[in-house]
Amino acid sequence: MIATPLVSARYETPFGDLHVLTTPDDGVVRASGFQALRDCVAALAPEFAARGHAPGEQPTVADAVAAWLAGDGDALARVPVEQSGGPFLQEVWERLRAVPGGTTVSYAELAEMAGRPRAMRAVGTACARNGVAPFVPCHRVVRTGGALGAYGYGGTAVKAAMLELEGSTVSGAGSAPVEGVHEAARVVDRADGREPVPAAR
Repeated sequence: MIATPLVSARYETPFGDLHVLTTPDDGVVRASGFQALRDCVAALAPEFAARGHAPGEQPTVADAVAAWLAGDGDALARVPVEQSGGPFLQEVWERLRAVPGGTTVSYAELAEMAGRPRAMRAVGTACARNGVAPFVPCHRVVRTGGALGAYGYGGTAVKAAMLELEGSTVSGAGSAPVEGVHEAARVVDRADGREPVPAAR
């Protein structure tokens, strides 16, 4: 039996294009981020990468992204996600999804929430390996004292703008804010006539 391709979609946001890959049977996000689609594909677990992908509809994702950009900071947590990783990574990602929009946590606080108070470096690794941003909101993790710290999906200016959208007070952005933070998302490339990417054989 040949597995159906994953569904791909691209959402225009003030923070850059958000690419999302979901499984069609359950709508679970398998990879996403403010990066090129090929980079999202590279982050997929092998069993999902082998299925290929094709543009299509993602109603739950589309609604959540639109609601998030309209000011509902918790809309992202309503989207089901799964990504590969060991038990501690999974625990960090689960705890991170429980951080409400409009708030931030430090790496030390997140380590404590995950049950390993001294594992700040491991928490940083979990954030760096997050392949389903912004649905696992690693942009809400800051340094102790409130400085932003790094953000792999566009840098500190994008991180600051995302936190500002959600109502957080931020510091240490290091560059100019992103324009058009309150613009709505627009879905593109869902049914654009392109040929589906074939599954690996």
